[in-house]
Amino acid sequence: MSFDPKSQRFDANEEYNQIPARFQIKTEEETNWRTNRKVRKPKKSKQQVVAELADASHVSEGSFKITYKPARYEAIWLQASLEPFFTQALIEDVLALVKGGKEANVYLCRATPHLPVRYIAAKVYRPRQFRNLRNDKMYREGRELLNSLGTPIKDRDNREMRAIRNKTSFGAELTHISWLMHEYVTLQRLHQLGAAVPLPIGAGDNAILMDFIGAPGQPAPVLHGLSLPLSEARHHFTEIMRNIELMLHHGMIHGDLSAYNILYWEGTITLIDFPQVTLSESNHNAYRIFQRDVQRVCEYFAQQGVECDARQLVEKLWGDYVKTAPDRTVSDLE
Repeated sequence: MSFDPKSQRFDANEEYNQIPARFQIKTEEETNWRTNRKVRKPKKSKQQVVAELADASHVSEGSFKITYKPARYEAIWLQASLEPFFTQALIEDVLALVKGGKEANVYLCRATPHLPVRYIAAKVYRPRQFRNLRNDKMYREGRELLNSLGTPIKDRDNREMRAIRNKTSFGAELTHISWLMHEYVTLQRLHQLGAAVPLPIGAGDNAILMDFIGAPGQPAPVLHGLSLPLSEARHHFTEIMRNIELMLHHGMIHGDLSAYNILYWEGTITLIDFPQVTLSESNHNAYRIFQRDVQRVCEYFAQQGVECDARQLVEKLWGDYVKTAPDRTVSDLE
């Protein structure tokens, strides 16, 4: 599987042309938007400010120079999302667009030499106006709101909680950051537990960095569309079920698991895409979401000749690891 980065570039006439109007950003001919644009963000701690100033001292102004050539307004979005990682010396170049999605785009980046990986996958979330998340509230039920450090926003943080309750633009930004940080914190936790997930490397207000699975010009394909020998299919099914069981044992459900969210590279599988991670004992939709995850995995492997009973697996795992009784109410899970 190969791809041509040039053929995957965004068309400058596509939706990015709408960004200035949507975000009330003037074009470069009208003003220098980088210096005049004001963005309301959560108040930073003294430690954050000091750390950012220290990091910034090592990078000269205008250091964001990349090999990949984005469309005009994609460049605005890309720079705002990834420049902090240049400042922190985590990435030194953006090489190509690997995948464009409804929720986020994934870019191939070259890691800085001091990191343990050579290439990084930067998952850059699309502007909220252009994201297409359905029923995201269903997955957020029972989860704490996280700030940009990945720590919970408590009720005593009156300014933040009031903004969220009143559905202000600042509150929407906090909700967006929380959605992103749940994915990053989940990756950190699962990697520490020995799950088959990418190595998490960094997170910002609009992007997360992780180990790139594959090779330049040949990103790892997803399982969907691949045909596996029966013996190999059985091996990978066992490994995926190990990961599903590991997550449930620690109170987590992937939330959107299928052959589309499992990478295959050089005989190994890697689970990806965790923003919809669901808590098994504080979300009344958890059992139905878990059912769907297991059912989708079994559907793919049944096509590969693997015998599996999704209903039996769900009942056993839920009984082994979850204290609350399953809510079997019929729902409209997409």
